[in-house]
Amino acid sequence: MQDHGFLHQALVYLAAGVLVVPVFKRLGLGSVLGYLVAGMAIGPWGIALVNNPEAILDFAEIGVVLLLFLVGLELNPKRVWQLRKPIFGMGAAQVLLTLAAVTAAGWALGLSPQVALVVGMGFAMSSTAIGLASLQEKNLLPTPGGQASFSVLLFQDLAVIPMVLVLGLMQSGDNKSSLDLTAAAAAIGMIVGLIAAGRLLLRPVLRYVANTRQREIFVGFALLLVIGIAALMEMVGLSTALGAFLGGVLLADSEYRHELELDIEPFKGLLLGLFFIAVGMSVDLGLFVRSPLLVLSIALGIVLLKTALLYPIAKTFGYCGRADATLFALALSQVGEFAFVLFGAAGRILPKETLDVLNAAVAVSMLSTPVLMMLYERVLAPRYSRIEERAPDAIDEQNPVIIAGFGRFGQVVSRVLGGMKIGSTVVDVDPNQIELVRRFGSKAYYGDATRLDLLVAAGARKAKLLVVAVDNPDSAMQIVKTARQHFHHLKVIVRARSRTDAFEYHDLGVPAVRETFGSALDASEQALRALDFGPVAARRVVARFRRHDEELLADQAPHRNEVKKLVAVSLQGRQDLDQLLASEALKTR
Repeated sequence: MQDHGFLHQALVYLAAGVLVVPVFKRLGLGSVLGYLVAGMAIGPWGIALVNNPEAILDFAEIGVVLLLFLVGLELNPKRVWQLRKPIFGMGAAQVLLTLAAVTAAGWALGLSPQVALVVGMGFAMSSTAIGLASLQEKNLLPTPGGQASFSVLLFQDLAVIPMVLVLGLMQSGDNKSSLDLTAAAAAIGMIVGLIAAGRLLLRPVLRYVANTRQREIFVGFALLLVIGIAALMEMVGLSTALGAFLGGVLLADSEYRHELELDIEPFKGLLLGLFFIAVGMSVDLGLFVRSPLLVLSIALGIVLLKTALLYPIAKTFGYCGRADATLFALALSQVGEFAFVLFGAAGRILPKETLDVLNAAVAVSMLSTPVLMMLYERVLAPRYSRIEERAPDAIDEQNPVIIAGFGRFGQVVSRVLGGMKIGSTVVDVDPNQIELVRRFGSKAYYGDATRLDLLVAAGARKAKLLVVAVDNPDSAMQIVKTARQHFHHLKVIVRARSRTDAFEYHDLGVPAVRETFGSALDASEQALRALDFGPVAARRVVARFRRHDEELLADQAPHRNEVKKLVAVSLQGRQDLDQLLASEALKTR
């Protein structure tokens, strides 16, 4: 089928994404793999609804640009500086080791030194789009392994520049070296100019555009900003994604950051999906008929090789946990879209048949990443979390109060008790939270309060009160039941996430503090005062409501599994409340 106009192609792309991606998401395979398969299905080697993937690929790469801009918005310059070790240390180690290993393997397999070097350069690159999208989709980007992956991908964007220069020298001879040095100087000058302009001009211009109060103008300027920076970078031979990232970093601490995120996010999602569809369409499925073993062997070999190199690199640079090192290795195990750029720039070195096989192997390696990430999330991560479970800290104090959970809720309770000179033993199951509060001078112990032995170690046999402030409702319920079963003298106060949880705690005879109930009552009192109720009247109304609702909860608890009875009790309670507050309203007039 021949390509038709814009509307026809838009219809095909949207239909492919809408039909295929939800199925892959439902199967737990992820949206990235869904887009890639959709592209393979509609492309020239599938049912041929679209025959020219290169035309849309250039446009769809804007999705990668927008993705890197949004990532940059999450990182201010101080945070980027903190990542300098993984960016330049891990990044350089990954690129150089992969390049050397692939070049040596290619030479050993009979490729000429020049061809082997080009293949090594291309295969050293990983996919920024697929790696970051897979990490973001599974909420793994903020993890140490995710941050390490992002840092190396950023270095690879920088490494493309000297690689392209080297390829130019290999094909052009020494007579063009001065031109290459000029191009390198122009690239550095562009980066410096962009940083200076970002500091001096971007915010005043954004403020001017925002003051027009025309949302479509602000959205248009946001897109102009990102695409304009990318275009400037491309003019001097730099990565468009790198330029967009730098633009995002410069605006990371801007007052317009969140508005920019909201405006660009929808475009990023659509165009990134279109990019993956275009990559899927570019896969030459005919090669799987003509040389299936060759393509699959190269793709599988490079994924295994990169994984084997990346894992020890992560360990060497301090990512000692098996989970983080494995995530880092799998997220970067594929070959990236920059390989297409490098192979294209080496047109005089790579024979056409070799180029086709390499491009097909690159695409297949991209297809492997969503599958590997699904394997990590479902199989490896749970196994590693069990193996690497940290032993609880030794608790060397006994206090009248034990606080299980040291988030926002537990910290307030601890501060109040501490102010009254009442000692408390604090335990939390999140090691990162423990390290954070210790940095601010608070004393806390790592441990899982659902375990009987930890409660004993924390002094539950002698303590007077247990405050359960953990976030997980199931864990909170388990802690309460363990305490009621083994420490009958111990008073328990627990935070209830919902009214349903409060019913169960009521049955156990444990007073439950409903998570948002108190703050909602405070807001109600403020609302009444804003509506010209006096402070005493507003406080009295809220107190009557609190007392009524607590009585209603006690009436509802025995019937929580009898829907009709529960509804009847709730309706009666609402009528009683209306009468109660009506009488209060008369008193305030």
